[in-house]
Amino acid sequence: MAEPTSRRDQVEDDLQEKLVEILQPEVEAAATQLAAGQPAAEEPAAAEPAKPAPSSDKDFFQALGGWGALLDIGLPWIAFLVAYAATDHKLQQALLIAVGIAALIAVVRLVRKQPLRNVFGGFIGVLISAFVANRTGNAKDFYVPGLLTNLGYGALYLLTVLFRWPLFGVLYGVITQTGTAWRRDPALLKGFSRATMVFVGLFAIRLIVQVPLYFTGSLNALGIAKIGLGLPFYALAIWCAYTVLRGSMPAEKWSETRDAITHLLRPKK
Repeated sequence: MAEPTSRRDQVEDDLQEKLVEILQPEVEAAATQLAAGQPAAEEPAAAEPAKPAPSSDKDFFQALGGWGALLDIGLPWIAFLVAYAATDHKLQQALLIAVGIAALIAVVRLVRKQPLRNVFGGFIGVLISAFVANRTGNAKDFYVPGLLTNLGYGALYLLTVLFRWPLFGVLYGVITQTGTAWRRDPALLKGFSRATMVFVGLFAIRLIVQVPLYFTGSLNALGIAKIGLGLPFYALAIWCAYTVLRGSMPAEKWSETRDAITHLLRPKK
């Protein structure tokens, strides 16, 4: 009977050694604190809140809405052009189809609990355009609110750069709750000014192309220009502004700026 007892003692000795190994760091820490005249902590300190993982360029674009946001903005305009041609230039039917598509997109986004900021902006724009065209009875007037919007935005963006308060910098200060601190950083001021100027160019090019088509009554060409300078051109402008902003500041500062914007724009779950 001696052998089982010996095995049990051996197991107990092994368990005690393992227990000592596990508790040794805590024992040494407590001894160090006592030696320094400080009481040992009865409970472990609360862990610091985990910092959000660094974002990537893809995360930044997705935070802005991604390709889905571009489709939300452009589909109603494509629907109007196609419907107007398919219905033998029946304006009211084409307007109803465009508004219906915009409303459908908003409903789908709502059901999927996805960001609605771009949908609401596009839906309101389509409603205003449909109202104007319906009042005048002229299909080309469907594009008038867009032309006026580009003119207004272009002038606004340009003025903010000329007065050294680029709009992108102002928005950055608001969403990051840092106020006007970015204006004291030459890299940020230069980057936001250049990025804002990219969109000044976007609005200017749209007007240069579309205004002559409007006054000559070239409805099909105007519709194609609206689509071509909408989705694809907007995506190109975002990429250019993004590239300009990233190239205007050191890598470390860019990562910090991108992370701040990305985490604040990303939809909360």
